[in-house]
Amino acid sequence: MRFLLPSLLFAAAAAHAADPTESDYYPIQNIPNPANLVLETGAITHTPDGRVFAATRRGDVFQILNPLAPDIAQAKLSLFASGLHECLGLAWKKDSLYVTQRPEVTRLVDEDGDGRADLFETVSDAWGISGDYHEYAFGSEFDRDGNLWVALCLTGSFGSSVDYRGWALRVTPEGKTLPTVCGVRSPGGIGFNAVGDAFYTDNQGPWNGSSSLKWLKPGSFAGHPGGNDWFKLTQEIGPRPPDPHDNSRMVTERQRVPTLVPPAAMLPHARVGQSPTAIECDTTRGKFGPFHNQLFVSDQCYSNITRVSLEMVNGVYQGVAIPFLENFTSGIIGMTLTPDGHLFAGGSDRGWGSRGGKPYNLDRVAWTGKTPFEILDMKAAPDGFTLHFTAPVNPAAASNPASYAMEAWTWAYRAEYGGPEVDQLRPAITAAQVSPDRLSVKLRVAPLTKGHVHYLKSPGVLSGDGLHLLHQDAYYTLNEIPGA
Repeated sequence: MRFLLPSLLFAAAAAHAADPTESDYYPIQNIPNPANLVLETGAITHTPDGRVFAATRRGDVFQILNPLAPDIAQAKLSLFASGLHECLGLAWKKDSLYVTQRPEVTRLVDEDGDGRADLFETVSDAWGISGDYHEYAFGSEFDRDGNLWVALCLTGSFGSSVDYRGWALRVTPEGKTLPTVCGVRSPGGIGFNAVGDAFYTDNQGPWNGSSSLKWLKPGSFAGHPGGNDWFKLTQEIGPRPPDPHDNSRMVTERQRVPTLVPPAAMLPHARVGQSPTAIECDTTRGKFGPFHNQLFVSDQCYSNITRVSLEMVNGVYQGVAIPFLENFTSGIIGMTLTPDGHLFAGGSDRGWGSRGGKPYNLDRVAWTGKTPFEILDMKAAPDGFTLHFTAPVNPAAASNPASYAMEAWTWAYRAEYGGPEVDQLRPAITAAQVSPDRLSVKLRVAPLTKGHVHYLKSPGVLSGDGLHLLHQDAYYTLNEIPGA
């Protein structure tokens, strides 16, 4: 079910000649590739001294020379290592580059200082591979305790043929591998929020009605039972959880399965993307714009980036997904955000295709210094939501409930692949109260439904300067209602 907005809202949402576009704030710059290398970037990282490395699906690792040069044409690619297998994770520590490739985590060292890796050392190979195409291994940066995390795809979409497929593991500084979270299906990336908690993106499929951003809470169950047979190999995280009931609802199964953690933010399929990948937290303290401590989540199919702002309610993460930046030239798989505010993103259209249209890309994005008029974040309240904005709102427009509209839905929690939006509702927005500083608006909404995505559209909201929101859509995943 899709609601129809009144004609007043359609008129307010019409393109405005004075309204800027995404590129006015975050232009995308292509890093030159004069050798026409087939990059198919799978992971990117940066070092404390300003170097940037990009690894590829084909098993090469490149250093980007002059990555922060004001003129992007000065950036160059230099081969650092080759002969690896499907690199989907990069992290730097001291003098070493750690690569998560399909069969293992490998430490690379340039011992003679000539710009090429000389030492290739296995750090962990504690999981299995069968040759199935789907058995990707995504690696993280180092966490606050010095661990690397590895998220392992299932064998295919439904089951797990070899050790720990469908799990997330931690590799400690001492080289010990710790099984940490079960229930993973098809990760596309793994990263951390500002306080250091781990998250991964899972793709639509069995037991996943839509793609989502999920919290990797140690000892938890992420939702797909296909890999749970591997509890027979470990005592690290307790007993095997009971299998969920088919064609139920996440909010119902949470009552039956004590370790089941719901997705922190649903990324509604065919609305914000179709194959989420990398996760980057903005810890630049304003050097990349006004979104400090929020997460940027890329998408391979839609060639875009979505912004996610999370909060914890009743011990569970939940939050809002808002469009951020589109029109990358290929499907994004790897990202990194440097401390001085340069975002590097790259990927491929192989396998699933992408909106970008090119077979691969490697791009840089920097903030122009202009602040877009956006919903900064959206927080849950016992009787609705509070919106915060990046600039003062026009009080007459923002206080009018007709400037907003909302619908809500969930997905069946089922063993079949994906599924439609179900249990649709049309919550009423009965009041909109603007704060004295005009930077926030409290929306009174009824009903609020636990376990539903609450989709807010705000076409009638204007800034004090008369601008429309750069992005009018916000998708809030309401796992818990505050005070309920």
